[in-house]
Amino acid sequence: MTHLTSPTLAAPFTLGGLTLRNRLVATAHATAAVADGAPTETDASYWRRLAQGGAGMVITGGTAVAPESTLPLRYLTEAWRPEIKDAVRRRAEAITDGGAVAIAQLVHLGRETLGAGTYYAPVSAAAVRSPREATAPHALSTEEVRRVVDAFRISAANSVQAGFHGVELHAGHGYLLAQFLSRVNNTRDDEYGDRIALLAQVIDAIRTEIGELPIGVRVSVEPGENSGLGLDDLIELLPRLSAASPFTYVNVTTGVRNTYVPGMATTRPPLLESVARLRTAIALPLLVSQGFRSTADIEQALDSGADLVGMARPFIADPDFARKVIAGDERSVRPCTGCNEGCRTFEPTGSCSVNPELGPPGATSRPAVPLLLTRPGGRTGPVAVLGAGPAGMECAMALARTGNEVVVFDRAREVGGQARLAGLAAHRCGWQKLVDYQRDQLTDLGVRVLLGTSPTSAELAEYSQVVLATGAEEAVVPVPGELRTLTSTDFLNRCADVVPSAPRVAVLDDGFGWWQGISAVESALAAGAREVTVITPGNGFATGLSPENRTQLMNRITGAPLRIVAMNTVTATTAGELHLRNVMDGHQTRLAADVLVTVGERRPHRPDFTPADGQTVRAVGDCVVPRRIAHAVAEGRAAAEAVAARPL
Repeated sequence: MTHLTSPTLAAPFTLGGLTLRNRLVATAHATAAVADGAPTETDASYWRRLAQGGAGMVITGGTAVAPESTLPLRYLTEAWRPEIKDAVRRRAEAITDGGAVAIAQLVHLGRETLGAGTYYAPVSAAAVRSPREATAPHALSTEEVRRVVDAFRISAANSVQAGFHGVELHAGHGYLLAQFLSRVNNTRDDEYGDRIALLAQVIDAIRTEIGELPIGVRVSVEPGENSGLGLDDLIELLPRLSAASPFTYVNVTTGVRNTYVPGMATTRPPLLESVARLRTAIALPLLVSQGFRSTADIEQALDSGADLVGMARPFIADPDFARKVIAGDERSVRPCTGCNEGCRTFEPTGSCSVNPELGPPGATSRPAVPLLLTRPGGRTGPVAVLGAGPAGMECAMALARTGNEVVVFDRAREVGGQARLAGLAAHRCGWQKLVDYQRDQLTDLGVRVLLGTSPTSAELAEYSQVVLATGAEEAVVPVPGELRTLTSTDFLNRCADVVPSAPRVAVLDDGFGWWQGISAVESALAAGAREVTVITPGNGFATGLSPENRTQLMNRITGAPLRIVAMNTVTATTAGELHLRNVMDGHQTRLAADVLVTVGERRPHRPDFTPADGQTVRAVGDCVVPRRIAHAVAEGRAAAEAVAARPL
């Protein structure tokens, strides 16, 4: 199915004398494919592939302007160093060769250490502590601020000399330039007490180096009434800054560290309803970004006055996002789910849970090896995939695209497997986007999907190869007693029916602090639970999540009727009551509850069947070892490649 996009979305746009081929921008992000502060060949390959996908402008991120703004692992590009120009040039050429305008975003982190043990003291406009840091930063002297100006000037000159068309100054997300813009953080009484002074001087200094090439300014609406840099502040400051030191465009986003990359709970672009107000207040070309996923939202932003719309993670999930959307083929876009897992870990480089084509340095894709269960046979013919979860559907999609006849079986009545279950939870609907995409692709490719059926060995004998993608099952946690007890799987499937008659919900976590228990908690609260208690043998709640996902979770549940009982387990139940035991000192207590939800170990599930003679059988995903969706998708793709390697 296609959707006719608005003419504006596909129309070229002139920016600082440069012509963008359309209105879609890949906003600043980085994959950490950087060694000793210099981009690698893997980095260049990533940007080339992205640019080839059709974005009008590509902005590279993770580029620091000074040593005190780097991290010990040195995976930020060190733009002030002239000796890395050749490496930066490869990055710029990769983008321009792909037909996009190349912009380098420059940042000084200031007081934000990103949680790393930095070699240098964090700095800021004043000794005002960040809510995300344990101590207040060093307040820059007047002379030190002037050195920051020079650092931006040198870094911009180096970037343009290496082939970038222009630069973007990162004055958002609570980093140094934003710290000077903030009325809360900037308490100075020298010339830089004027909140626009530093940014204005940086713009002027860069102009002396790069002439009329584009200079963009990225700003963010910071959350909270007393943030010091809300929407009203930006609407006041930006026209004044533009009048004092003209720049080319403004890129407006939202959030600070740990909130500016929103998780699945953010289902619409946060700034969408503010575009018209921004357009009225700002005369410059306006780029709005964050949370854009759908053609409808992009078109609404453009219709409301935005000149350009920016995204980062959708381009990571599908580098052809721009080309597909402009062609009206949104259905074929591999969707960003907003999970914030692979793209935010940098282990060793950024990846993507739903895109198996992104791999670490030296790999052409995410490493994945299906488990071979039988000796490879010589039979040819159709392929059976058992399981219509993320692994099975990915395998079937890839097989169909290479011309293989494939049939998918699943004992469930709906496709999706564990992803469908995860998508049932409150604030986790992003996983359903992946399920819908894979299901639709199978339909478009003409793949037969037989649901509610478990084929026998005899029925499978006609297939030359079988791929097991049958997932995992949650083990029951044995808790003796009278209280109604459900697994987290059962609870998510029946939450809306359970909670009204059992409003006091207790969740016994497994101590790993991952989404199974968290989803049970949020779903119970969403269903109207009067009281939710988490009991965990671990030392806290949601400890398995990344800082970003955990911060956003805590923001959502602040004020909810939620209680955490750490370092405890449940030994037994009676009617309306749990018996708890402290795992450290053995102290026993009791807790009132109407229902107990247990988080059990996920164990592989494989069907009991006997392979036919010469039949090759492989297993992928959770039925090998239960892990993340990233593993399932990658192994599903790898199994298809292994199958396709033999003659048809």
